[in-house]
Formats: sequence, C-alpha cells, structure tokens
Amino acid sequence: MREQAPRIEIVGNAAAVAERAAALVIARLHDRRPVTLGLATGATMAPLYARLVAATRAGLISFRTVSSFNLDEYVGVAPQSAGSFHAYMQQHLFGHVDMEAGRAKIPDGTADDVAAEAARYEAQIAAAGGIDLLLLGIGANGHIGFNEPGSDFASRTREVRLDEATRIANAINFPDPASVPERAITMGIATILEARSILLIAKGPEKAAALAAAIEGPITAACPASALRLHGNVDILCDEPAAGALATRPHNNNRRRA
Repeated sequence: MREQAPRIEIVGNAAAVAERAAALVIARLHDRRPVTLGLATGATMAPLYARLVAATRAGLISFRTVSSFNLDEYVGVAPQSAGSFHAYMQQHLFGHVDMEAGRAKIPDGTADDVAAEAARYEAQIAAAGGIDLLLLGIGANGHIGFNEPGSDFASRTREVRLDEATRIANAINFPDPASVPERAITMGIATILEARSILLIAKGPEKAAALAAAIEGPITAACPASALRLHGNVDILCDEPAAGALATRPHNNNRRRA
C-alpha cells in the first residue's frame, strides 16, 4: 500500500469536536439506507453518542437499519460489569436508540476459548460485508483499538496484552486500579484498514504527541495509528489542543480549519 494523506479538520474545542463528529455520522445515517458502523468507546466518544441519541429522539435519524461492530472488549470482564464495553455501549448508545436486537456486535471477553471468539468475530465482520464507517479514538501511545505499539499492520482480531499506560488511562472505569484487565480482544490493524471509511477523533493536549506521530512521523508499528496513512479514505477530526504538536498547519491542501 502506498501512503495517502488523511483529511484533517481542526476545530476549537472538545465540544466542537463532538458536534462536528455527530454531524458527519448523522449525514451518513440520514438517508436511512443500511449501514454497518464500527464503534469505539471511551471519554472521546461519549459526547458524540449523546448527540446521536438526541438526533434519534428528535426523529432526525434512525438506527433501525444500522448494524455495528465494536472495536474491542476486555478479556474476563462480564458484559454486565460496569467496566465492560458492553455496559458502556448500553449506557451511552444502544439503550437509547432504535437499533434492532442482534444488530450490535461486541466481542465476548468471557468466552472459554478467546482465540476462537476472536476468529468468530473476524468472520462475522466479513460475513456482514465489512464496515462502512469506522469510528476511532487514539491512545496517548498511538494505539487504535487496543492495537498497542508493536502491533503488526497485518494483524486481525485477536487477544492482546494491554500496555501499562493503557491500563492506567482506563482505571477510571474500575473500582480498583488493580482490577483493570491486563488483556483484551481487539480488531486488528488489517481489519481496521478494511473499513471503507474511517473517522478518527482526537481531543485534548494529552493526544497531541500521538496525533503528530500518526500524521507526520514515520509509518511504523511503534505508532499503530500511523497505519491509517495506508488507507485511502480517512478523516481526522481534532481540537486545537490535540493539534498542538503538528509541525505543519492547515495551509496544506489536505488540512482544513472549520
């Protein structure tokens, strides 16, 4: 694959990021044609999902013909546990929109055979015809999904060990920092790159170094998000603090300020 520059849009603050991201997703759902979304979790996504819930309640969009695949889930965490991504998605999106039962897919982190569950999930994505629009955040260490630094760009859905920095960042979701899982099931980088379009969202100064490395550094497994430059249809939406480490600004033709 050859390198292709992503489209970058910089907005003023985190609220503007959520508003603009919601507008892009709403535009995709507005005609109500069947669509398969790839969904992420975390603090970056919660305000976006709140706006999608509001748009659904206002009758602007519907999830009736939407299918979804979440990026990841912790290994050993029950779906009903407050720290699980099943619970996160139910709280922030699935419990408030009109998505049909069975259309929302999340890996089963409690499966007896985690490798078989990862293979099953990968096969489900393929059987669905792939992902139309994949939402991504970026970790402070450059991870996408739970593809930590060092992840092979050819990787598929699999079990991974989480970096300590990732576990510390996610400790807020667990009652005891020691209970943060050490492992997860995640879509692989190759799986992510097969999505037809990708929207990466970043906000806050803590993401600035990772975002700059992903956009302007070498394409390397040391920064998994740099693999996105091997995709032909990536939009990056960030606020001014997250853009703070970029060496070049929106005068570049592939960068625009909202």
